[in-house]
Amino acid sequence: MLKLFIVVNVDWFFLSHRLPIALEALKRGYDVTIFSINTGRKKEIESHGLKFVSLPTSRASMSVLKELRVMHILWKHYKSEKPDIIHHVALKPVVYGSIICRFLKNTNVINAIAGMGFLFANPEKFNLRRTILSTLFKFAFNNTKLKFLLQNEDDLNLVVNSKVVNRKQCFIIKGSGVDLNKFSFRVKEDCAKVSFVLPARLLFDKGVEEFVNAAKIISLKYPQKAEFILVGGLDMENNAGIPEERILQWQNEGYIKWTGFQDDMVKVIEDSDVIVLPSYREGLPKSLIEACAIGRPIITTNVPGCRDVVTHGINGLLVPPKNHISLAEAMEKLLLDKELRILMGKNGRKIAEKEFSIEGVVSKTFAIYEMQ
Repeated sequence: MLKLFIVVNVDWFFLSHRLPIALEALKRGYDVTIFSINTGRKKEIESHGLKFVSLPTSRASMSVLKELRVMHILWKHYKSEKPDIIHHVALKPVVYGSIICRFLKNTNVINAIAGMGFLFANPEKFNLRRTILSTLFKFAFNNTKLKFLLQNEDDLNLVVNSKVVNRKQCFIIKGSGVDLNKFSFRVKEDCAKVSFVLPARLLFDKGVEEFVNAAKIISLKYPQKAEFILVGGLDMENNAGIPEERILQWQNEGYIKWTGFQDDMVKVIEDSDVIVLPSYREGLPKSLIEACAIGRPIITTNVPGCRDVVTHGINGLLVPPKNHISLAEAMEKLLLDKELRILMGKNGRKIAEKEFSIEGVVSKTFAIYEMQ
């Protein structure tokens, strides 16, 4: 029986992005253990027949003792249980796990570094954090047995050009996939207002403030014709996290509505007319491929990750990042053209079927797991 360890930063991310891979591994007879921070989802993970090991830290932890304890837990399990495959996901698991795996033999190690391209962007501009991390990466990744998963060509080229990893060790898998049956195509019924929805954690670098400012422009120009909804939870462990007071202030101004975190993303997208994500950079946004699958037009930024989902004028509109004026112009275009919204939605579904099915992602992942 092959033994698989999946090491992620937090339990809810595993459930939203990596659960299908773990379930497929169980079907194939693997022994599967998940390592993660436990925010209360441990029992839910174990209910699927998966083992779970809690990591005693937080994503924002800067405590050396806590982080060394995490590394010790990983080392203890890696050394004693000798997994055949280890899949690290997110910054800390990738770095810690790669350092530990320098001392292991006969283990297939896969590092998913999606969305980390920003660490290597603008290499000519000095950035202390990037310099420190780049040095740490070069030490941790100095192992030809490691394999690296990236979600778009831009991130791959940045990482390779920064001489952090070798091109031969890199593979691209576009996102974590979408269940095309669960997220099935549905035409949006007409409502009194056209609904623009931003589904994301409430971070400044998701373009939330630009969304709010664009909403003000459209609301003043077209009173009662559109509504603007933020769907997502607070994330104050992230440096870009937006304080709740700021969100409530925007909501009290009357231009946007905040619904908080929602479990049922199918309903969220079904109830929308347009999905908006004005992010500054992404790996490959799950919310956008889910929007494609259900058949909603998308407005997003012309940045790595986002432009890998949207072809301008086909299944959505691309706008410059950090530009609420251009964002408002794109919103206005789709607000006034119902037929274009429907056409882009249909095109998005075709793209999802061709490129983003969960079956395709799982199949490609297991091809790498089982690669010698």
